[in-house]
Formats: sequence, C-alpha cells, structure tokens
Amino acid sequence: MADPSSYRPKPGQIPDAPGVYKFRDEHRRVIYVGKAKSLRQRLANYFQDLANLHPRTRSMVTTAASVEWTVVNTEVEALQLEYSWIKEFDPRFNVKYRDDKSYPYLAVTMNEEFPRVQVMRGQKKKGVRYFGPYGHAWAIRDTVDLLLRAFPVRTCSAGVFKNAARTGRPCLLGYIGKCSAPCVERVTPEEHRELAEDFCDFMAGRTGTYIRRLERQMTDAAEEMEYERAARLRDDIEALRKAMEKSAVVLADATDADLIALAEDELEAAVQIFHVRGGRVRGQRGWVTDKVEAVTSGDLVEHALQQLYGEESGDAVPKEVLVPALPDPLEPVQEWLTERRGANVSLRIPQRGDKKALMETVARNAQQSLVLHKTKRASDLTTRSRALEEIAAALELDSAPLRIECYDISHLQGDDVVASMVVFEDGLARKSEYRRFQIKGRVGDTQIWHGEGQDDVRSMHEVIARRFKRYLAEKEKTGEWVDEETGEVADSGPTEEDGRPKRFAYPPQLVVVDGGQPQVAAAQKALDELGIDDIAVCGLAKRLEEVWVPGEDDPVILPRTSEGLYLLQRVRDEAHRFAITYQRAKRAKRFKAGPLDAVPGLGDARKQTLIKHFGSVKKLRSATIDQICEVPGIGRKTAEAIVVALAQAAPAAPAVNTATGEIMEEEEPVTAGSSEERRGQET
Repeated sequence: MADPSSYRPKPGQIPDAPGVYKFRDEHRRVIYVGKAKSLRQRLANYFQDLANLHPRTRSMVTTAASVEWTVVNTEVEALQLEYSWIKEFDPRFNVKYRDDKSYPYLAVTMNEEFPRVQVMRGQKKKGVRYFGPYGHAWAIRDTVDLLLRAFPVRTCSAGVFKNAARTGRPCLLGYIGKCSAPCVERVTPEEHRELAEDFCDFMAGRTGTYIRRLERQMTDAAEEMEYERAARLRDDIEALRKAMEKSAVVLADATDADLIALAEDELEAAVQIFHVRGGRVRGQRGWVTDKVEAVTSGDLVEHALQQLYGEESGDAVPKEVLVPALPDPLEPVQEWLTERRGANVSLRIPQRGDKKALMETVARNAQQSLVLHKTKRASDLTTRSRALEEIAAALELDSAPLRIECYDISHLQGDDVVASMVVFEDGLARKSEYRRFQIKGRVGDTQIWHGEGQDDVRSMHEVIARRFKRYLAEKEKTGEWVDEETGEVADSGPTEEDGRPKRFAYPPQLVVVDGGQPQVAAAQKALDELGIDDIAVCGLAKRLEEVWVPGEDDPVILPRTSEGLYLLQRVRDEAHRFAITYQRAKRAKRFKAGPLDAVPGLGDARKQTLIKHFGSVKKLRSATIDQICEVPGIGRKTAEAIVVALAQAAPAAPAVNTATGEIMEEEEPVTAGSSEERRGQET
C-alpha cells in the first residue's frame, strides 16, 4: 500500500487550468483517468487525510504510485480526452459499463452502389445508416418483411447478388415482388437508391407524409379504374401501418429523443436507454456497471453519455436527451453533445407530461435489469461456491460457511427497537428460518442494561445472546452433549417428533452483523459469555463495505470484484430489509392503538359495533354501563371493563380556533393514536 504523500506533486507544479490526469501504479499501468476544470484544485482533493477520503478513492490513491496530467484549452476538450484515455487504457478504478449483449441494428448500406438492408452488430461503419438497436434480431426481420412490400430494397448478400446477375435470374424475393431486382436490371441504380432513401426516411419516423402520398396514389388509381394497382397500393399501406403498430406512439410531435434511466445500489448500477424517433420507441438497450469509484447519479449519467455518443455524430445524436440527473458541470457535456450532432442538443430532466411518464417506464426497466442481473449472479452454483470459498479464505475459516446468519437492528429515534435474523444456506436465502426479535433490554431474567436509552451495540449484544441461549437450550434438550465418562455424543437430532426442524436448533458457521467494529465486538462478547467458541463472527459496515472481525483494529478488505463481498452484501441487505419491514409494521400498529385496545376480549368486530352504536369514542365515554349493555354482544362484565379503560385513557385535548379562541366541538376519532407517523431516521 503506497503512501500518497510519496508521489504528491508540489503545489506550484500543478497548473490552475482545465485538463485530464492519470494515476499510475508501480508497474506504470494507468489505474484511473479523470478530468477537471482546475487541475490544481481537483488533484489537491486526492492528497488530503486518508480518513477524509471515500473508501474507493482511498483505495485508488493508495494503489497508485504516480500521477501525471495534460493541460487542454477547454472543459469540452477535457471531456473528449478523458473518454479517449478511458477507452485506450481501460483503467481499473473507472466506471465502465458492461454491455450485456451485442445489440443488433437494422442497417442500410448507403455506401454501396445498390444499398442493402440487413441486420448488423458490432462496430458501426462509415456510410451505413443504422436504426435501432433492437432487442432481438427477429424483431428486425419481422419489420423488414413488412416494409419490403412498399420498399422492395435489396436484402441479399454480395454472393447471391453476383450469382443472380451472372445467371440473369433474380432470387425468390424478386419473383414475389419483395425485391426490385436490381441484379437483373429491373430498376436502375438511381431508382433503387431512391427506394433505399424512402426506406430510411420511413424508418427515421417520417411516416405520415409517405402514407398520405400512397393514399393519394391509391385514390388516383381507383379513379382511373386501375384497380389492380390500387389494390397493391392498399396492401402496401396496410403493411406499413402494421410495421408502425409494432412501435406505438409514445411522444407527440414526432419527437426525436433518447431517455436514460438509472437503478443503483452501493455496489452496482444499471442503465437503460430508450431510443425514440418520430415519437416512437425504435430501440432499447441497457448496461450494468460496478461502482468502482465514488460516483454520483450525475457522474453515472455522464459516463453513459460518453458510452452512447463517443463514436456517434450527426443524426445519431438526437435533439433531446432526457436523464434522471444532470452532470456537474452541465455546460461542457451539453456543448460536447452539440458538437457531435452539429446542432443544439437539449440535456434535461423531464418534469411533467408524457416524457416524465415514459421516463418512469424506462426507470422500471432499469430496476428490473438490475434485479435480473443480481438474480442471475446469485443463482449460479459455481459463483455461490466461489463466494463461500472467498469468505472462508478472507476470514481464515477452516471450511466454507455453508450456513450464514445475519443480524440487523432497526428503530426510529430509539423507539420500537427490533432486530432481524436472516439465514443463507449454500449461498441462498432460507426464509423459513428467518426470525424477528423485540429488543427488551434483558436476556431471560437478567437485565443487561438500565435506563431509557438504547443503542445498536447493546441491542446487538442482546439479540445474539438470546438467539444462542435458545440454541444451547435446544442442544441440551436433544442430549447433544459429550458424555464426560464415555466421550460419546448423544444426539437425538435437532427435529421435532413430526420431523420438522426445531427452532434455533441449527448453529451457523458464520454470524454476520450489520455494522462495524463496535457491533462485531458486542456479538463476540455475547458468544464468549455463553461459552461458544466454534462460530465465526464478522461485520459488514454500510457504505464502506469493509469486513470487520473481532479483535482487529483494521478491517479485511475484499477485492471489489469479489463474489464473497457480493454475497455478504446480499445477506446484509436482506437482514436490513427484514428488520425495517418489521419495525414499520410494529410502529404502525402502535400509532393505530386506541383506548378500546386495553379491554381484554374485545375484538375488532365488537369495537366497530360500539362505535357505530354511539357514533364516537367521546359519546361512548359518557355512556353508562347499562347503556353500553344495550349494544348487541356486549355483556355487563365487558361493559364495566370498557368504562374502566375509557376512564383511564386521558381524553384528547379540545381543538381551538386560533382566530377566535373558540373551543371547537369535534367528535373524538375512533383511535386515540395519531394518523401521522413521526418523522425521523430509520436505522
């Protein structure tokens, strides 16, 4: 691990000008590329106290051994040079989008004498017009099959074309009218090129003008009693309309725009792009990336724009690009896009209307893409096995932790403190083994702390102690103890008589706690107090993604691409989700509590009957026992309990008109609790 001060440039050496900088490691490999409006100010941020740096930035500067920079004239030049260097050096600490597939495009080879319509993938070629990308190649072929009736453009390969020209016989498409057969000179090169241009215009979204022209031609042919020609034109129009129906209008006014949406977590981000041309979605694509550097949503958008338009120019860059967050600063990126298009490009966040609604659809696709990516990654048996092996190696365990239990604490400003326990076996969630805990401040009959305050560390100690005290109790019940005289283990098995597993009967090989060094120490202390020494403990702190082990001052740093780190994060996130769901439900139940809840044996049905009979809790409070007994289903004993409960519950303060000072006569609500949840940070 290098000390950044060993290669820190002197303050006077760094120019106060726009530029691009490169960090290199000890082997002279470029590990990070960045740009800056002021190189002096930006680079100074990297050479501050390591404790103040983001963990990923800290990892980068301690891996690097030198830094160098190049001065440019403008921020736009810096953006262009940054993109070129990232593409050239492939730095390990830069965000790089992994395209999850090679997307097919509908391509028209306008650079040939007889342009050809075909499916193309990979690098784009000069002189070829591209439409898409499409999700599947079959979608392109379906579209082309419909359009060839109206635009009989060549689709055959060079070999088929030459063979037809040599024999003087066109291919099957030429015989059935889906190719104008330029190979046998049925049309001139100029006429065929005009067909190809009409095809491109239609695909570019200029559909209304062409269809209206065909409709006029059909009407003229019918008036001239050329019914066969009119019927062909009618069929052509129908084919074009079917092709248009495959991509419904989503934006009015024939809008040309690209919509970019993000879905991200602490480790990964997914990007989805919808290409809208002529108001219709003409293509869709998506990427997934590891967040190997400290990036904001605006930074992710900027990287996506570089990926999308770094090699594009002209109409391939649309007039409008809609994004979920704007890069900072915005002006250089917008100017760079304008230069690539050759005309103004609007880069903005949609606020209302159809564009905002479509952006929400793109965002849902991004979220689904991220979930699918994580699901595929988690479901792979080889990947799970490698993850468990990496965890065992990092924590120096004797074997892979086939059963992992993770614990998390959740509360709202110290109230409604709860804990969760989730279980992963062989790298997969085992939801039937999940458990929830209410934190009470005691273990069994022993109070482990006093006072009203509670914190995550003491709560973690309590839940670990309670869980493993139950484990020891189950272990003792089953006789799973070593006989001191014989040395043999008497094990009746950790199952009930009906074969179901006993609660808390199985021990984990690894306990993971959501938190850092204090929570890990509390969990280890609870195990030590119970005499358990064969279960490993570690903690995964939020955001820092550092693995803490008991008794160590420094965390274990797993590689950013480690499957073991990914599995630990999934376990931690699942425990957090399970805990916060329980805490919210518990809080909501408390807020809905009313004075009638204190009456034993009074269920929801009879509560509603009482309120319906008297009209409100206030009127019920003023009723006598005899009047309450008149309600169907309410006996005298229950009526007495209701009167006592309502008398003990303090009535709500009267409402006051602040303008006049008048006390307002309001009906007391059915429940005494507030319908508004108190605000606060959930943990």
